[in-house]
Formats: sequence, C-alpha cells, structure tokens
Amino acid sequence: MDPIALIEKYYAPGSEAHRILLRHSGRVTAKAVAAARALKQREPIDVEFVREAALLHDIGILFTNAPDLGCHGKLPYLAHGYKGRELLDQEGLPQHALVCERHIGVGLTAEEISASHLPLPVRDMLPLTVEEQIVTYADLFFSKNPTENDQERTPDQVRETLARFGADKPAVFDAWHARFG
Repeated sequence: MDPIALIEKYYAPGSEAHRILLRHSGRVTAKAVAAARALKQREPIDVEFVREAALLHDIGILFTNAPDLGCHGKLPYLAHGYKGRELLDQEGLPQHALVCERHIGVGLTAEEISASHLPLPVRDMLPLTVEEQIVTYADLFFSKNPTENDQERTPDQVRETLARFGADKPAVFDAWHARFG
C-alpha cells in the first residue's frame, strides 16, 4: 500500500492542501516511526503500519472548512477524523481508518462528544492499540497551521493545550510521553 498515492487520489498534487498535509504528516510520521522503533526493542509493534497510518491520519481534512489549510469542504474541522475513517474504510483499510477517527487530541469518549455537543457521531473515539496511541501521541507535537513554521511543540506546550479540554487529558499524554517519548 502506497500512502502517498492514496493521498493523491483525493488531493491534487501541488495544491495548498496537499502541500500542508504532506508536510504535517511527514513530521508526525518521523516522530511516530522513531517512537515505534524504540518501543519495538521492548515489545511487539508494527512499525510499517505506524508509518502508513501516520501518513494517512489526516486524510479527511480536505472535506472540512479550513481555508487556511487550503481545504474548502463543508464539514467542521473536528470532523476530519471520522471523515478520514469513512474514506479509508471505503479503500479497504479498516485499521488505518480507526487511526483517523481516534487521533483527535488524546481521544474522545462518547460522553464527551455528547456533553460538549461536538459535531461528531456519538461513540468512543479513543486510540486503543499501541500503534494508534503512537500516531496520536506524535500528532500532538505538530500543527498544520502554516504560521507555526513546522515548530515542534514542547511537552509543556502539549500539556497546556490539552489541559483546556479537561484535567485528565494531560495525564494521558504524560503516560504516553513516559512510554514513547
């Protein structure tokens, strides 16, 4: 499976959205693969799956209304996870699809989605496998916002961002950072 060819099935090569997606996903992939390789010395992990899933985790952004990212769809940005799942399910990649849906923040519970009236299907969207967790962890360090100049966030910056969404969120990150960082 060629993740770049799959991305280019949906994104016009050279377009702003294509450029931003590949730049962001490349950074996330490098961090995720490094974490997976280090962890593989201690426990079983599918490094190639991590690479593929990290490249594809944000494939759904094109269908969102995020003009700063070159995306002019109708969905709210938060929907890019479940939209990516739909795309990859249609492509016959159900495990990759779950990474798309479950990588938002440190994951979302059905209760959080319902209580916050988020524009998402009401179901648990939590990264469960170690591979899903590694991609989610690596994604927390990088923004797609072009004004951030590809700067990697520090762990303290990640914690500060996550704290806005609940006191339990930085604790999840800290556990992952101890394991993957």
